[in-house]
Amino acid sequence: MGDPHKDRRPIGRRMTPQRADYRRLAQSAEIGTVTRGQLAVLVQNLTCTGLISATESHLLVTLINTAPAEAFDKSGRPIIFKSNQQLGFEIGRSAGRVSRLLSSLFDAGLITMQDSGNYKRYPVRIGDGAIVDGCGIDMRILIVRYRELDQLVRQAKAEKSAASAALRRYRGALRNLRYALATATRPSDRALARIAGRVERVVAIVGVASKAPSALLRRASALFDWFVGRLMQLPRRPESSPETENSTCTYAENGMHKQTTNPDPLEESNDNRRSANAEQLHLLEAGSASKTAYEPSLGDASSQVNGRERQPQAVVALQDLVRAIPALKAYGFALPRSWADLARLVPQMCRLTGISDDARHRAVEQMGEQQAAVAIAVTLQKYDRQEVKSPGGYLRAMTDRAAAGELHLSRSIFGLAARNSMEALN
Repeated sequence: MGDPHKDRRPIGRRMTPQRADYRRLAQSAEIGTVTRGQLAVLVQNLTCTGLISATESHLLVTLINTAPAEAFDKSGRPIIFKSNQQLGFEIGRSAGRVSRLLSSLFDAGLITMQDSGNYKRYPVRIGDGAIVDGCGIDMRILIVRYRELDQLVRQAKAEKSAASAALRRYRGALRNLRYALATATRPSDRALARIAGRVERVVAIVGVASKAPSALLRRASALFDWFVGRLMQLPRRPESSPETENSTCTYAENGMHKQTTNPDPLEESNDNRRSANAEQLHLLEAGSASKTAYEPSLGDASSQVNGRERQPQAVVALQDLVRAIPALKAYGFALPRSWADLARLVPQMCRLTGISDDARHRAVEQMGEQQAAVAIAVTLQKYDRQEVKSPGGYLRAMTDRAAAGELHLSRSIFGLAARNSMEALN
């Protein structure tokens, strides 16, 4: 015969290593360093941290107020002996609900519990009536963790204050920008329409402003201020760009970079330039940049992706790409200082243009992470110029052409840079 007690259900309160650690920590409390009033105020504010719910905070305040003030003095013992039924009556909940709330508070490290054999709560007193021990709800863990929890409350309040300030500034900057769009007369109608389109895209990215992260709101506000400066045609502030200061590319604009790269007349080339075939423009490669300014992996003919030979690509300098993609700065992106920085911007560029994750993953799988980042940056620029209506389809077409060995990203980069230079001169 087997052991009749083998499958007996465990009895007693569930004990975990974390609960055991909290009980040991509670024993190291220095009674008298924190008053009952301080603990009550702390517990009322704990809900703003998300650590406990409002109902749990109500129960915890009730427990603190149940203990006499002298229990938190130097020789006191802040242990609560009320039953779950009595606590439930005081907070308007059932005894079972109180039991679950107490377990949650135990797991959060806000109380500890010492149970008797029959789960009754009672004090152990000495001759003069002073409580020296007892089985009940121990509040000493709050004394030990007071500074830690108080810091959490202060941090949560500071974050809330910063979020409110960022939200107010975002709404004010957006209101000022829309007023500037409605009253500006100096820019052309095309420029106004382009800035208005960019503003709506930024607003779409932010979404519900009250739920957006503070960093995103601050970034959008700065971008709106920049748009206002463009609308008012304010002179640009002198700024030193690390990309230009540390650049090893010393050539100036020349006739080769200023020529148009589109073989068709500008009036008749809209359809041609809106397709992926627009990459097949016959532009001479820029050869005056120093070798150290080039990205080796873009010109490595022996590199492979998933076992397939990748077609050789002409080398492209990072500063050439930054010069060719002014949309990066227009949308408030931090200008990349390395190819790794550009790759980290890819998810944000895809969200802005509506490129799906599947299209992005296919591009990375076929072209590699760096070339895919360049292709997505080119797509962003053409989408900003309203030359591409479906960025996702355009990127897929580029991916297919990369698989066939017919994609030449360097020509697109130099072509965009030349076009931007011509527009700046005009």
